[in-house]
Amino acid sequence: MAKKKNPDDVKHRPADPNVMGLRAEVLEQPITQTLEINFMPYAMSVILSRAIPEIDGFKPSHRKLLYTMYQMKLLGGSRTKSANIVGQTMRLNPHGDAAIYDTMVRLSRGYGALLHPFVDSKGNFGKVYSRDMAWAASRYTEARLDPICAELFRDIDQDTVDFVDNYDGSMKEPSLLPTTFPNVLVSANQGIAVGMASNLCGFNLQEVCEATIAYMKDPECDLLSILKAPDFPTGGQLLYDGKQLSEVYNTGRGSFQVRAKWRYVKEDNVIEIYEIPYTATAEAIMDKVTELVKTGKLKEIADMRDETDLSGLKLTIDLKRGTDPEKLMQKLYKSTQLQDSFPCNFNILIAGTPRVIGVRDILEEWVAWRVEGVRRRTWFIQKKKKDQLHLLKGLKKILLDIDKAIKIIRDTELDAEVIPNLMIGFGIDQIQAEYVSNIRLRNINKEYILKRVAETAELEKEIEDLQDILDKPQRVKTIIAGELKDVMKKYPSPRRTEIIYEYQTAVEEDPAEDVPDYPVNLFLSKGGYFKKITPQSLRMASEQKYKEGDMPFLTWTGNNRDELLVFTDQQQCYKTRLSDFDDTKASALGDYLPTKLAMDPGENVVWACLTRDYSGHLLFFFQNGKAARVELEAYQTQTRRKKLTGAYSDKSPLVAAFLLKEDRELALTSTEGRCLVFHTAVLAPKSTRSTQGVGVMTPKGKHTLEAVRPLEETNIQDPSRYQKTIPAMGALLKPEDRGEKQMSLLEE
Repeated sequence: MAKKKNPDDVKHRPADPNVMGLRAEVLEQPITQTLEINFMPYAMSVILSRAIPEIDGFKPSHRKLLYTMYQMKLLGGSRTKSANIVGQTMRLNPHGDAAIYDTMVRLSRGYGALLHPFVDSKGNFGKVYSRDMAWAASRYTEARLDPICAELFRDIDQDTVDFVDNYDGSMKEPSLLPTTFPNVLVSANQGIAVGMASNLCGFNLQEVCEATIAYMKDPECDLLSILKAPDFPTGGQLLYDGKQLSEVYNTGRGSFQVRAKWRYVKEDNVIEIYEIPYTATAEAIMDKVTELVKTGKLKEIADMRDETDLSGLKLTIDLKRGTDPEKLMQKLYKSTQLQDSFPCNFNILIAGTPRVIGVRDILEEWVAWRVEGVRRRTWFIQKKKKDQLHLLKGLKKILLDIDKAIKIIRDTELDAEVIPNLMIGFGIDQIQAEYVSNIRLRNINKEYILKRVAETAELEKEIEDLQDILDKPQRVKTIIAGELKDVMKKYPSPRRTEIIYEYQTAVEEDPAEDVPDYPVNLFLSKGGYFKKITPQSLRMASEQKYKEGDMPFLTWTGNNRDELLVFTDQQQCYKTRLSDFDDTKASALGDYLPTKLAMDPGENVVWACLTRDYSGHLLFFFQNGKAARVELEAYQTQTRRKKLTGAYSDKSPLVAAFLLKEDRELALTSTEGRCLVFHTAVLAPKSTRSTQGVGVMTPKGKHTLEAVRPLEETNIQDPSRYQKTIPAMGALLKPEDRGEKQMSLLEE
């Protein structure tokens, strides 16, 4: 009797890889081959077919959605459910319904992300300025195309753009939309591809149209005077910086500042914020303000709440009694998204190639593309008119003998021979014969044929005019300019974002912080160690401690609110506040400035000075005998920049530097032993930090300027001996005028 097999024996038996001829193998593939075969096609697909907008201002997902709505007769028609639109769009866009609906939301009027929305929406579509306000599901909302979409699809059926197969080849879709205005500059757009990104800000429609017309007249026109600044649907105030905007316009990269609009309601002692930067959300602003209040950095706020309703955004801040609303808003601008920067990256697909280009180049590409579209439309219309003229010319020949035509048709026994017989009888081609043979019986009267033939002359004039357009590029540009003017009339667009030109006077550098105000004594060593000591501590122990090999260099008396300017041997200036340093004792080494100020590797301190109001001048003396007098205001900045490059000239090594509050006499000595005494009033101040200065002392041969000191700190008995008209070599020092005191970098 056969033994029954145990099912468990089979279940737990290890599989034989050779069973059924199958063999488990691990294939090795070089990483370069993996990148080429797998990663590169994916990257190119994302760049070309998903994330980067093209010259018409749309990404493929935008274009597919809008074209689907156009095919659904939603331009000028009634609204339909958003779910219906999403479902139809899947024929062109093979992605999930959520991605397609998100695209529709961003293009909608309700969401408010665009200056000129393309989707006329009904229902809850959320808000661009809200992080938490979710839009309703597609089955609850309705939509149709906004009237401005007529400018996107005008003449789309007249061969103005190419049509390509959709993803499964079942239908055609436009590769671009023939926009009659530069939508790429009007509609803000953002995308993240593989290895690159794009971030386009929006501009005012009227200004864009005017700038395009001006560019077609003169490609070198001043765009900044016409296209004044970007414009955002959320409004706000743009802080105008001509240099920053010029960089954006020229290169396509850069940034600019946008801040919120607010008003103070005196009766309720509240601040109402009603417009915020495009990059900010109401919830993020409120979260940051709450954090600042809890940490005690904002003591002026009693409460903050979101009072946004159907009339629009409104954030209300309750103020404590005695609070200055202007100063509070300066603090909020500094520490929250109520003032934010918009980074520009004008990366656009031009003929399938991603390019980062400026506004002028965008206009150049758009005009060239639009010129080609108008030419294609003109050629299409001309061809149709030529075909019509060709038919009428055949009809004109029939007019000579209508009875003969009727006789030919009646005498022809076979239907297939009617066309050939007409062609032979009147000397016309097949297309003309087909047209003649299809004329209705009632239309073979002489009056009808004469009226149709009379159209020939008019058609010939129209064809000639169309050919003239094709032959003259300037006429094409005139047509484009006329269309742009029509757009401006049909869709008036007042600017929403206010431009603030003189914002420095309204927005100070920074509101004064709560920094303790008390006197301090300051010590800087040759090695770059810095100490801040209070007078009380200094009285208890005044003997300074230095690192072995180090020695005293500069000392000051100042205030904890003063600023310290530190100059290095790399012609850089580091700015810091004394309040950033801890109070220390004379027995401590102090802070090592290269580390404290994050200087570049190998960079060393050569001099430093104190200031509070940036009044006075700096004097720099170089080995080649030149001296530069620079206004201290040249080192003051509107922002809290901590590092300035080009702090002084690099043409010759620095010998000495002075902070000059008032003019005085200085004594210069050279390595030859000569001395020159001059008054600083003869040096004219410069506003450029890196100025080379003017010649003061002219050392002979290989000799150089060695030291500079105030005259009263020298042993010179007869200063008139050394006073010369600069530039001069100076006079040899007498033995009694030589001093043993070491000359070094000094400050008043």
